[in-house]
Parts: sequence; structure tokens; C-alpha cells
Amino acid sequence: MVELTKILDRRRAVEVRNLHPGKTIVFTNGCFDILHAGHVRYLAAAKQLGDILLVGLNGDASVRELKGVGRPLNRQEDRAEVIAALGAVDYVVIFDEKRVDTLLREVGPQIYAKGGDYSLNNLDPVEVAALKEIGAKIEILPLVPGKSTSKIIEAIQGK
Repeated sequence: MVELTKILDRRRAVEVRNLHPGKTIVFTNGCFDILHAGHVRYLAAAKQLGDILLVGLNGDASVRELKGVGRPLNRQEDRAEVIAALGAVDYVVIFDEKRVDTLLREVGPQIYAKGGDYSLNNLDPVEVAALKEIGAKIEILPLVPGKSTSKIIEAIQGK
């Protein structure tokens, strides 16, 4: 069983900066439905950007809204436990909204990391506005070629 103190409720997630004064908080987010090497490498790279890595995990309802019927394959509690078990991850918080802008404003990280399937031009404009408002630096990390949950699902389904 993973150390439960790594999985925070929203109220505790908002306190992360206060728990670690003087430390650089890095925030990233995603569905992380089926964990694969691309996720692990991405989260390790995100951790290298600062001192504390806080991962916002899309809750089940928001994954369905983003990915469609049949997703997520794994419940949010299980996904949180798997992500929290990674050495690079300091904390995980589940959020229910489709977009992470409100949580970004609440947590106030100094750095926001996104994977290489994004660019500054295609990040959600509402999230970018929240990041500008809190003064967070945006870092786009390299994509790990050929690694994606969708491709894993297609392979399992024989497509």
C-alpha cells in the first residue's frame, strides 16, 4: 500500500507551498489511465524542474468528459495510488473539473509542466491565463515517441 500522505485531498493540496517554504513546487496534471514508460519518464523529468512534484489527477468524471465513453479504465483511487507510488511524485490530488485552472490558482505552483504532445500554442487558453495570473513558468517536456495510453488500448483491442 502506498503512503497515503502522498494522496492529498484538495484542502491539503492547497497547503503544499506552506508545507515546503522556500521550495520550488512543480505541478503537472493528466488522466494517467494506464501508466506506461512515457508517463514515468515524463514525471521524472518534471520532478527535475524543482523540489516538489504535485500531480493533479483528473477524476473519473472529467476523464470520461475528455476521453469519451469507456474511459477511464482504472478508477481514480487506483490511478492515484499508482502515480503516488512513483519515486518522482511527492503528492497527488484528484480534481473533478475538466480543466485544471481553478486548482492551479488554488495551489499556486512556480512551475507548470506539460508533455511534448502540447505546445505553448495549443495549451488550453483558460489554463494559460491562470498560469499567467499566478506567475508560473510553463515548461514543455519532450514527448516519449510511441508511448500512449490510446495506443495501448488499441493494441489490447487488436486494432
